[in-house]
Amino acid sequence: MTQIPRKVAIIGAGDIGCGWAALCVTAGWPVTIFDTNARAIDRASEQIPRRARALVALDRAGAGQVERGLQELRHARSLLQAVNEADWIIEAISEDLFAKQRLLSSIQDVAGPDALVTSSSSGLSPHDIFGRMTSAHRTLVVHPLNPPELIPLVEVVPSPRTDDSAIARASDYLRQLGRMPIVLKKAVPGYVVGRIAAAVWRECIDLVLQDVISVEDLDRAVSLGPALGWAAAGPHLTYHLGSGDGGVNHFLQHLLGSFEGWWGELAKWQKLEPEQQRDLIQSIEKAYSGKVDMLRAARDRRLSAILKALEQARGS
Repeated sequence: MTQIPRKVAIIGAGDIGCGWAALCVTAGWPVTIFDTNARAIDRASEQIPRRARALVALDRAGAGQVERGLQELRHARSLLQAVNEADWIIEAISEDLFAKQRLLSSIQDVAGPDALVTSSSSGLSPHDIFGRMTSAHRTLVVHPLNPPELIPLVEVVPSPRTDDSAIARASDYLRQLGRMPIVLKKAVPGYVVGRIAAAVWRECIDLVLQDVISVEDLDRAVSLGPALGWAAAGPHLTYHLGSGDGGVNHFLQHLLGSFEGWWGELAKWQKLEPEQQRDLIQSIEKAYSGKVDMLRAARDRRLSAILKALEQARGS
């Protein structure tokens, strides 16, 4: 097993960077976070402790270890200070290819020769992200779902130049953090989770814009319908198990025609026009006005409860 990193450097103090920091803090790992935006660092100073301590309240982490980890948390004043002596460097800036390329080139200039460098991109090609780096053998995408400190699934996406040892090392770090690494054989736009989410969300948007259902009722339908079943078993296994002894063969024989009919009726547009964007924004903001903080806390409690149930089921 790979040893724990002497230091984790997180570059980018947005939601994903803060989530990574909160997760590593709960493991007691030394973390240094850096951002060129002073306001983002100020926000991170509040967000990281809050999110790490919330895991204690949700029974996902021990209070003593979290407090020890928070004592090790540092805010760097420069990129050099951030990555110095770091074994794992996590890029977590916004989803801007050229900004990532510039940052990663700078990281290469100051990072140690053995440092693992990962990008938290949610869908860009790792070949493009690390295209300007000469030492890309130790680079790959490690894409967490949001919030990273709660959702255990993490996509691991190598480029053609990534060494197998880097994939193994990243996967081992993730397992030590209680994550579930899913290694893609090759990169596709959006990876796996993003592609599925994009397809489902497009249909959800279309149903709202067609005034078929309210935002609130649609969100309930999705969260308590197929998504809950897929969380328990995955889409293929859900239908395989749901068809009795005949399995997926029986399912396809009897229901494929229905699905093919639905697929033919699904939304096929590829761009949200400005007027559609305004309608969607108004619908969502109206539905959840004044409730965001309460709903965020409720989401985290539900995620924690689902994770506990899944862990108990796997152990039974």
